[in-house]
Amino acid sequence: MKKLFIGAAYYPELWDVAEVDKDIERCKSLGLNVLRVGEFAWGKMEPREGVYSFDWLVYVVDKLYDAGIYTVMCTPTCTPPRYMLDKYEEMRNVSDRGVRSKTSWRCHPCKTSPIMREKNRAIVTQMAKVFGTHPGIIGWQIDNELYPYGGGCYCPLCVAGFRKYLEDKFGTVDALNEAWGMSRWSLDYQSFDAVDPPLPDQWKHPSLVKAWWDFQCYKIRTYVEEQAEILHKYTKAPIGTDMMANNNLSYYDITKPLDVVQFNHYNTADELYQTEFWYDFLRAVKDKPFWVTETQVGWNGSEFANCGYRPIGNCYVNTWLPFAHGANMNMYWLFRAHKNGHELAHGSLYSTAGREYHVSNEVRQAASEIDSCKDILAAGMHCEIALHYSSTAANTFAAAGMLKDFDYTATLRDKFYTALNHYNVDVIEIVHHICQYRVVISPFLCYANGDEFYERITEFVKNGGMWIVGPMTDIVDSNVTKYKDAPYSFLEQLVGVYTKYQKPIDNDVFRAKFIDGSPCGVSMCFDAYEVCDGTTSLAKYDGGEFDGLTVIAEKKIGMGKVILLGSVPTHADIKRLIGLEPIFNASDNVTLIRRDGKVKTVIAAEIENSIGFIELDGTYKDRISGDVLSGKITVAPYKVLVLEKTD
Repeated sequence: MKKLFIGAAYYPELWDVAEVDKDIERCKSLGLNVLRVGEFAWGKMEPREGVYSFDWLVYVVDKLYDAGIYTVMCTPTCTPPRYMLDKYEEMRNVSDRGVRSKTSWRCHPCKTSPIMREKNRAIVTQMAKVFGTHPGIIGWQIDNELYPYGGGCYCPLCVAGFRKYLEDKFGTVDALNEAWGMSRWSLDYQSFDAVDPPLPDQWKHPSLVKAWWDFQCYKIRTYVEEQAEILHKYTKAPIGTDMMANNNLSYYDITKPLDVVQFNHYNTADELYQTEFWYDFLRAVKDKPFWVTETQVGWNGSEFANCGYRPIGNCYVNTWLPFAHGANMNMYWLFRAHKNGHELAHGSLYSTAGREYHVSNEVRQAASEIDSCKDILAAGMHCEIALHYSSTAANTFAAAGMLKDFDYTATLRDKFYTALNHYNVDVIEIVHHICQYRVVISPFLCYANGDEFYERITEFVKNGGMWIVGPMTDIVDSNVTKYKDAPYSFLEQLVGVYTKYQKPIDNDVFRAKFIDGSPCGVSMCFDAYEVCDGTTSLAKYDGGEFDGLTVIAEKKIGMGKVILLGSVPTHADIKRLIGLEPIFNASDNVTLIRRDGKVKTVIAAEIENSIGFIELDGTYKDRISGDVLSGKITVAPYKVLVLEKTD
């Protein structure tokens, strides 16, 4: 976990054994020191049921290790062999239309099937016995991109499991009816056996939708736990599971029994800032380095290339960014383009014929520079600001968006996170510890996790923290049910406000001003407050139906304070409310990350393929170029600087 690794996904089962030595030389040419293998090779590992064959894979892992190239070994449980799926029909999931999946793709096993679980345990146990202590294997990946695709599996086993899950949660069907409000439209269930999963052609009940999703995620969680338990018996190497850029399947829940957070992403050329949001989230999940297990080199694709053109330098900075934000591994998909099959048109480090692409040179350059900066990249990263990003909120808004066309993740990222690109920021789940931060920001945290969170956040504020909360925070319970005594469960009482009016409708009508008369941006949704004694109005609506009512309120509690937002402010207003100095003053297209160390060290990267600037607070030396810099400097498109203060 202390080394830095750059590599790619490798599929030796698809190539003649004579190609391995050639591919090893190609790895060395680019500075790669890790390959990821095995994730789709179940058919070659178990060519006949109960008959295992690993000699071919041991040969590859041995050859790589002898050449100084490490391996991340993957369990192949997302692609059971065709003979197995054909023999045991229940292993294949069922769509929301009631159609059993065909044996023609991947990630389609039913997570409830006892036979599927049995076969998983068998192959994982055999793999662990063979590879568990191999010195060349530095980590394990469970399955591949786990997620409740298509809303999950609707087979009879999963439907029965869902009903049992609800019975365990609620105890009685009357309790479920009360929690979900099923008396509306006379929809009360008479028994748990009457509860069917939500279907796409129905007007879906938000409580039912969220409960079904929670169940599907629960089954995936146990699926991962089962494999992790086996692997931990045989290996000390860190274990993870590669997940996509989506927190609807909770990273915190899935990785709880695991050792490392693994992440796959496929951004377009202009989406680097979106990936940075995920890096600052992944780093905080376990408060340790994370692994990027997949990202494209030049383009992704299946039968055709996709994701558009990536300008010169984009792959270079895409290689640098995870390490700048706290990763210690970055792997591309894939090492060498496939000869045939489903992803024939996907980009890679090497073509099918074994020839480099132009972007291969960018990986080579980045790998060399990252190795030269490994002492800096091994240092910690202290953050004074945390931004809440809740899986429960993501799934609640997916079940009931509240705002038209509302995208929780995109709104959180674009309206709040990108305002902070010149600060060190942790993006955290609601269960994450908060005592070390100076500022915690909680927008759109629709379910605020009950009494436990209320006690933690109140203690945080009393001890001197600043909590910037809202809008649309603390508005429903875990069953997507609104509160009947107030719009919030606790925020009105905590902040000392009375919510006079609410409009969850975006428009260009409302205006607001800070108390000093300067403009205050408002957008997306609008709550209007009356403040009580002891509470200060920081900004009020200016004109219109909410004229004179408060839109931003502040309440001092102990040594800290709570700032309640009734609307979405501008980036400038967010920085004004935080009141902390950025790392440097810089253009918005330049991201800044400060790393811990004896001297001030800042990694800067231009991420929009345009010229930017940084105003330095002294004299710095760029570790990459060796240049000594001071004052206002220009940052070229896609340039990375590693700045160490010298005065």
